Amino acid sequence: MSNPSIKDIAAKANVSTATVSYVLNGTRNVRPKTRERVLAVIEELNYKPNDIAKSLKRRRTDTIGVIAEDVTVFNTPEIIDGINDYGDRHDLHILLTNLRLDKRIGRDFEHTDQYRKYATSAVSELLSKQVDGIIYIGVHPRDLTGLIDSEGKPIVYTYAYTQNDMAIQYNDEQASYEAMSYLVGRGHRRIAIISGLMDSIPSRLRLNGYYKAVTEFELPFDPLLIKMGDWERESGYRLTRELLSLPEPPTAILAMNDVMAVGVLQAANEAGVNIPADLSVIGFDNREFSDYLSPRITTMDLPLHEMGYRAMETLHDVIRGKQVERPEMPVCRLIERDSVAPPKGGKL
Repeated sequence: MSNPSIKDIAAKANVSTATVSYVLNGTRNVRPKTRERVLAVIEELNYKPNDIAKSLKRRRTDTIGVIAEDVTVFNTPEIIDGINDYGDRHDLHILLTNLRLDKRIGRDFEHTDQYRKYATSAVSELLSKQVDGIIYIGVHPRDLTGLIDSEGKPIVYTYAYTQNDMAIQYNDEQASYEAMSYLVGRGHRRIAIISGLMDSIPSRLRLNGYYKAVTEFELPFDPLLIKMGDWERESGYRLTRELLSLPEPPTAILAMNDVMAVGVLQAANEAGVNIPADLSVIGFDNREFSDYLSPRITTMDLPLHEMGYRAMETLHDVIRGKQVERPEMPVCRLIERDSVAPPKGGKL
């Protein structure tokens, strides 16, 4: 056979053409036995690696497909800016597709089939435009394993998790631990936390950081200080009312997002509790409005730009055939504003 094709290799090795692509590009983990079988056929048919590399190089378009689950959600614009930043520096073009999931399905992520069709359609469209690879930006950090098939093209996820492909995600556990450390450093011991939905990965990881701080700093462990919210303002408001009505209320509240922190401020204001003199508050996400509230909210800033930049850098390395290790998670940083002060009397 003078010039065997990927289809020829796939047929002889009894695998899909996508699997052959995965083996050639090193873009996904393939079972060792399958990989060996494919490599044996490549050798048997005399399909030389340098010919593959040359043909891959010739087919490169320097265009990257970006699939955003929803460009109107707060995290996405800054991630896209990081992607563009890397693209500008390396002469890469971006093709952006917006799935509009927040408008189409809200937060109903459990029913994957509701939105799989949108993701599949976006991938098909980008592949038809000969993109070299794809970046997928989640609307909420969750496990997207098996959502889409990129048909052998390298793919990197960000603001999401996946078991099979590369994912660039910030360090939630570190962020809540750092927020707790800051409160402890200001003299707080009785610290409450208002979490997001418990079936979400960020909630679980941020609670891990909270528990780590409680253990490490030997804080009093009181289950009444742990409240389960739903990311919305109303839950922050309702749960703060519950916390303030405890026989021994907290001196500080860590809200897992700035939206719930708004509810904390409203409940405290209604109860005549002064922030930060009577109660300190830290939020999460560094949403733009957090700098305009009264008081201005101390919050954890997510490294969104860096995530986009690193996602693009990782994908570019994979496309160029570089060996890519799983990168370290970008870290969040505390933005100090006006909503934290030492507890009254400093005795707690």
